[in-house]
Amino acid sequence: MANSPSTTDLRAQVLIVEDEADHADVMADALKRPGHVCTIVNDVRSAIEELKGGAFDIVVTDLRMPNSSGFATGVADPTNPANVSGTVASDGADAGLRVLDAARQLQPEAETIMVTAHGDVPTAREAFKHGVFDFIEKPLDLALFRSLVNRAAETVLLRHYSAQEASGTEDLVQHAGFEGIIAGSEAMRRILSTVKTVAASNLPVLITGESGTGKELIAKAIHTNSQRSGQRFVPFNCAGQSESLLESELFGHVKGAYTGADRDRQGVFEYADKGTLFLDELGDMPLPMQAKLLRVLENGEVVRVGSNDSRKVDVRFVSATNKDLEKATKDGSFRQDLYFRIKGSHIHLPPLRERREDIPRIIRHAASKFATELGRNAPAFSDAAVLRLTAYSWPGNVRQLLNVVQNMVVMAAGESEGKDVSVDVRHVPAEVQNEPEGDSELTGTGEGGSLAGTSLEALEKRAIRETLKLTGGNREQTAKLLGIGERTLYRKLKDYGLR
Repeated sequence: MANSPSTTDLRAQVLIVEDEADHADVMADALKRPGHVCTIVNDVRSAIEELKGGAFDIVVTDLRMPNSSGFATGVADPTNPANVSGTVASDGADAGLRVLDAARQLQPEAETIMVTAHGDVPTAREAFKHGVFDFIEKPLDLALFRSLVNRAAETVLLRHYSAQEASGTEDLVQHAGFEGIIAGSEAMRRILSTVKTVAASNLPVLITGESGTGKELIAKAIHTNSQRSGQRFVPFNCAGQSESLLESELFGHVKGAYTGADRDRQGVFEYADKGTLFLDELGDMPLPMQAKLLRVLENGEVVRVGSNDSRKVDVRFVSATNKDLEKATKDGSFRQDLYFRIKGSHIHLPPLRERREDIPRIIRHAASKFATELGRNAPAFSDAAVLRLTAYSWPGNVRQLLNVVQNMVVMAAGESEGKDVSVDVRHVPAEVQNEPEGDSELTGTGEGGSLAGTSLEALEKRAIRETLKLTGGNREQTAKLLGIGERTLYRKLKDYGLR
């Protein structure tokens, strides 16, 4: 963020411009809970001075500030922030717009939020012309206000990491709106960028990928970054459900609809009304139920089992599957019209073996979490253990990796005294240690996966190339993992023509 950004904690620097001191204090107090740092000023002239001298991620300003004692009309010369006009306006009707102009010129990387009791269309249009991120009406819904500021802060953070992407100096991990997601690889950065884009709309989203890749986390991120974030996020797994039970779970039932239905019950569509419904393993849904789901998505109405009355629902629909639905439409196991309906936007999560550069990051954050649960300090993972885990093919993806890391931390903690925990390659479970040759990208190059007959030069070249890939091109870490000096590594990179 503005001052030494943290990759594990979202703490935005927020400038609040509000001429009513009590109201400004309420806004600041509301933002302390998520950890934001607030600076309060009560007039436009003070706001411009703060924008000139401080560094802010977000500027929150009231539109009308009639109690302001006078304010500068703006920044006269965008190329010279010190050249601020001293003209004083006679009233505060457009004070907020002048703050937006000053923020845009003095701190162009900051996002701006307008607070107004006059949220008519002309005002909104004018605010957006001045580059406002969004606006919120008085009286403030503090939960919605916090959510809006968090989304604005998240936008600033994403922009920051996009700028860092070329140098690869920082990770995008564990920040507000994307909890639980580790995204250092280029593939995951692109996915999170897509999430931010589609979250702002009501477009249905289809998430595909192998089991364990984190499809529900992405669905939750879409909800958290949307306008519905203050409402329910309702996940439901369609796998292993009979048609009759699935219909009741999705659409609800009335008393007496079937044996055991002793009361009316709403389904997940009604329960998620105004929020987001996430249907996982949608590819396992029986064909008759697919037709009923399509009708609900088309007309926004559900009919409880045993009833003839329809009920209106308003849900953001997100679905996921590990199946190839396009192939399923061709063999007749999935309705083509439903496929087109749910695929408003498609996000495909790559398997962990295709984004290995994220594995050390996941290990580090997961190990710290599991150690904390045991009342221990963040454990030290040896380079050998990290390299062995990174080289593994992970058929169960992130879910399997997390289980393995937890097991390793628990076993290492059992061997240690005190709060410090050291995890080494000996703690790597047997199924990871004994992966068959050829299953990992880092195994042999010879015939049938054997190393027999492979020259030492070829092996060395491959080891350097693959280790560079694992470390994201970090030469210092590569040399350490290979057990050689950095100068030796530089020489070998030149000798082998590697970058």
